[in-house]
Amino acid sequence: MTLLAATTGPPDTVRTADTPTPTRLRRIATALLRDRLALIGVVLVGALLVLAVFGPWLAPFPDQGRGVADVAHRNLAPGTGGHLLGTDPLGRDVLSRIIIGARPALLTPLLTVALAVAVGVPLGLLAGYRGGRLDEAVMRIADMFLAFPPLLLAMVIAAMLGPSLMHAGIALAIAWWPWYTRLARGLAAGLRDRPFVDGARALGLSDTTILARHVLPNAAAPIVVQASIDIGTVILASGSLAFLGLAAQAPTPDWGLMVSDGRSYVLSQWWLSALPGAAIFLAVLAFNVLGDALRDILDPRAVTR
Repeated sequence: MTLLAATTGPPDTVRTADTPTPTRLRRIATALLRDRLALIGVVLVGALLVLAVFGPWLAPFPDQGRGVADVAHRNLAPGTGGHLLGTDPLGRDVLSRIIIGARPALLTPLLTVALAVAVGVPLGLLAGYRGGRLDEAVMRIADMFLAFPPLLLAMVIAAMLGPSLMHAGIALAIAWWPWYTRLARGLAAGLRDRPFVDGARALGLSDTTILARHVLPNAAAPIVVQASIDIGTVILASGSLAFLGLAAQAPTPDWGLMVSDGRSYVLSQWWLSALPGAAIFLAVLAFNVLGDALRDILDPRAVTR
C-alpha cells in the first residue's frame, strides 16, 4: 500500500478553516478537466457510479443479472442470441451480471475506506497532536496490525467471521484503518507546532476544536488522495476475497466471484472470467488515475493561484 508523506508548504500555503471552499472546488474541477488522463479517470469513476446506482434499470436482463437461470441459452458466445457479452453455464447474461455487480463491487470498498478513515484518522490526529504515552499506545496497537499484509489479515478475519459481503467489508476495514492512523499521525505531528496552531492555543481553544478546525483541514488533502487510491486497492482486495469464496456468495453478481466461477472454463468460454476481470481492472485503474490527479492538484507546494 502506498503511503503519502506529510507535506506541508510554506506558511502562506497552509489552508485554514477560512479558505473559501467553493473556489477551491472550482479550481479542482478545472484542473481535472484540463488533464486528459485525470478526465478519463473521472469519466470512468462516474460511469461506475451510474452503473452502481442505476444498474438494475440499465441491465438488458435484470432478472438474470440477479441470478435467475436460463439454461436454454447457456454458454452463448458474445454477440449471440441478443447477449452482447454472452452467457454463463446457467444461461445468465454476463453483461447484466457485470452491470448489476457494479453495486457490490463499489459499495463494499467505499464503506470499507469510509470506516477505515473514520476510525484511523481521529486516532492518528489525536496521537500526533498529543504525543507522549497516548502516541506510543496508539501507534504500537497500529503496528500490531501493520505487521501483517492487509490482504492476508483480511482473509483470516473474513474466514473467522464467515463468508459474506458484509463480513468481507468488516475484515478489510480492520486491515486498513492502521494505515490512516499512521498517515494522520505524521500529518498532525508536523502541524502541531505551526504558528497558526500556537495562536489557537493562545486563544484558549480546546484540543478538540484545534484538531477539528485547524489541524484536520490542513491534513485533509493527503488523506483524501490516499482514500481515493485505496478505493481501487480495496476493490481488488474485495474481488480477491470473493475469488477465494470469503466474500459474496452465489448467486450474488460479484465480479470476483464471477472470475472464480469462470476459471474452469477459461480455455473454452474465456468471456466468463476475462470480462468481469476487465471490469475490476478498469475500476482499479479509474480510482488510481483519479488519486494521482488529486495528489498533483492538492499538493500545497503546487502553484495553483
